[in-house]
Amino acid sequence: MSELRYYISTSEARAERILDVLSEVFGEDDVAIGTTEIDERNDIWEASIYMLFEQEEALLPRLKDALSDEFADDKLLREVLPDVDWVAKSLEGLKPVRAGRFLVHGSHDRDKVRPGDIAIEIDAGQAFGTGHHGTTAGCLEMIESVIRARRPRNALDLGTGSGVLAIAARKLAHIPVLATDIDPVATRVAAENVRRNGIASGIALETAPGFHSTSFSRRGPFDLIIANILARPLMKMAPDLVRNLNPGGSVVLSGILASQRWKVLAAYNGQRLRHVRTLWRNGWVTIHLESVLV
Repeated sequence: MSELRYYISTSEARAERILDVLSEVFGEDDVAIGTTEIDERNDIWEASIYMLFEQEEALLPRLKDALSDEFADDKLLREVLPDVDWVAKSLEGLKPVRAGRFLVHGSHDRDKVRPGDIAIEIDAGQAFGTGHHGTTAGCLEMIESVIRARRPRNALDLGTGSGVLAIAARKLAHIPVLATDIDPVATRVAAENVRRNGIASGIALETAPGFHSTSFSRRGPFDLIIANILARPLMKMAPDLVRNLNPGGSVVLSGILASQRWKVLAAYNGQRLRHVRTLWRNGWVTIHLESVLV
């Protein structure tokens, strides 16, 4: 699912204060809020809020109001502008990211690919997922682990964004992958990235909200379902997700703050999924679950 990241670079103390303010304002919304250390020596941190593209119109004014009320005289407010492509701004110039055997890189870093790498070329753009965020990197690492141990026969990438996770599954396992997103822009971007990575077949792309599409029944059920979205939508869709999972199948979930982990686990335990492993990255978690065979 496609996301935007709004962020402010500041000190650790100010980042924590901003986090408190945003948590108060957006505590009941389907958004993720977090802080990340950028430069320990110079005390540079980023406070970020992640929202879906379709939430931007409703949430951006509340974001600006929240920061304006708390930091009326703060020069940092100059960074929160309404007409900036924040996905491209936050990702431009970033270096290649390694996650297990995967190397996610931009077109300008093709020379960084080494023998044995599973290279995925993704340029920053309109859809979320270049490997730099902790959720995407965590998913890549977990996908490699699950595919090697479980050898799934097919996969679903729900909320595909840039398509990076679908591309990873296809390149590693050579299995059919269905990749869906609620946002047609993301579906188009993912299709471009699939072609960019030399994949001629094996990944089917569909624009579909949740599980409301006949493509799931045509191509499923699935041995592996990957969903890097947000905690609250993941909890709501747990019953539908499990209905599309093969017995003994695996689920990889991310877009989850560490503080939200237990709620997500509770939702999926209630659907007879067993926790296998959790990866922790920069305050975010990636969870591997498997269906319980009766």
